[in-house]
Amino acid sequence: MPRLTIVAAPVLLGLIFGLIVSLLPDRGRAQDGAAPDNRELVKLPPMMQAHMLGNMRDHLATLNDILGDIAAEKYDAAAKVAEARLGMSSLSLHGAAHLVPYFPKPMQDIGTTMHHAASRLVIVLQDASVAPTAEAMRKINGALHEVTSACEACHAGYRLR
Repeated sequence: MPRLTIVAAPVLLGLIFGLIVSLLPDRGRAQDGAAPDNRELVKLPPMMQAHMLGNMRDHLATLNDILGDIAAEKYDAAAKVAEARLGMSSLSLHGAAHLVPYFPKPMQDIGTTMHHAASRLVIVLQDASVAPTAEAMRKINGALHEVTSACEACHAGYRLR
């Protein structure tokens, strides 16, 4: 059976590139920098802002870990890290209850969507561990896209500074 990671590598690299571009502070600006950043400003106390930015860096590092495990065909390992650091089980780890009251309701909803999508990704990864087929890889790519789409939506709509 051909390695599934060879088939999926361009898709996974595209996901990583898209997420990194969405994190850039001047995303959506004109080349000359004249257009303002129209994302909604979310004001947090300085210590909470630092915590939030740390959470976002951990989310990106987690996605990188997941992609590395998928490339190595370690689907169970990817599932474990996805649930522990991105899924619904990760909310207390990230101090979500302390941060969420500062977020506008639509931003809260996007965050919830991302955490639910990550927990659904876990199921897809566990299924792939049992039956690693091309169809399983397509499902993984789709589930990853749901996670990163929520990330991109939040970063496109909101800013901390």
